[in-house]
Amino acid sequence: MIAARIPAALDASSLSRQAAPAISAWVARLTLTDFRCYQRVRLDAHPGPVVLTGPNGAGKTNLLEALSLLSPGRGLRSAKLGDLQRIGSPEEAAWGIAASIEGGGSEVRIGTGREPGTERRTVQIEGKPVKSQAALADLLSVVWLTPQMDRLFAEGARGRRKFLDRLVFGLDPAHAGRVTRHDTALRQRAKLLAERPGEGAWLDALEAELAQTGVALAAARVDMVARLTAALAAAVGPFPRPVLAAAGPVEARLAEEPALAVEDWLKAELARSRGIDAASGETRMGAHRGDLAVTHAEKGVPAALASTGEQKALLVAIVLAAARLAAAERGRAPILLLDEVAAHLDENRRGALFEEILAMRTQAWLTGTDRALFDPLGGRAQHFAVREARVLGI
Repeated sequence: MIAARIPAALDASSLSRQAAPAISAWVARLTLTDFRCYQRVRLDAHPGPVVLTGPNGAGKTNLLEALSLLSPGRGLRSAKLGDLQRIGSPEEAAWGIAASIEGGGSEVRIGTGREPGTERRTVQIEGKPVKSQAALADLLSVVWLTPQMDRLFAEGARGRRKFLDRLVFGLDPAHAGRVTRHDTALRQRAKLLAERPGEGAWLDALEAELAQTGVALAAARVDMVARLTAALAAAVGPFPRPVLAAAGPVEARLAEEPALAVEDWLKAELARSRGIDAASGETRMGAHRGDLAVTHAEKGVPAALASTGEQKALLVAIVLAAARLAAAERGRAPILLLDEVAAHLDENRRGALFEEILAMRTQAWLTGTDRALFDPLGGRAQHFAVREARVLGI
């Protein structure tokens, strides 16, 4: 486990002195076709907070899921592409998401959807197809909190690792491409070991790719934890302070040796473990074994042992710190998707969350069943009512 080392150029005092950032990139228009419960819906949004209220099952989270797919990955539910298709839509139809992104005086059109009859997701930017979803990270950073993430600290490392990687995207868009290349090489190596374990040259090439991208991923995660530590130290308000550490075999090695030496070590470990990995069907060593360790600073206990409410508050604190960090370093805070978060915070923390969102001048999409929870935002937010897959301005 690697404790955070705060970069000298990014200490707590320098973060606290940052001037108010420019308005970040935001989704100005969102259009869904045959996506989840929506046959077709168009929503025009403003920069700043966007509040979606309505009963459970009305389609609020589906809108957030569509927004999450404007970034690399499988979205906030990690759903299969076929499951996103609207029930009852024609067999030849395919769901689609179109958005206009504004910011910095320019507008960019993004489109993504499922290729009919496949589990392949296509992405277009300005009407032209791009080879990889990773290109989306150059345009937009999106971070989310959902009720399903309440178990993030108590469950396996995979969810925490993905959460940390998404925070890294906000500072380093190229990280998305490295994640994709690493995961592809991981799958190809497992398949080769299962089907043609004697292909030594191919395995050597795949293991070299895994070592190179794996060390880069681990180093980026360690660096992000250090920078988050600085941002958390600068935070003032009612949220508890998380203590973060990057954990994992590659991360631990990076604390002791240069990156190139760790690459050589990882390549040797992968070659040594071919037999074990072939038998188990799993790769026992690599960046995919990394984790994010979180401790409740005031109580001195792992986040997994904190109450559900405290865990939610710790997550909010981390996300806000990451958004402040991106605003300070890149002049662009991520778009925040906060599903039912306000309902699980007390009045003091809820007010602090709203004020922080407004201060960062970022677009945040918030959902809830109770419109009154968002009254403190007043006219500073754009409000929509969601009813049976219909979206109405308030």
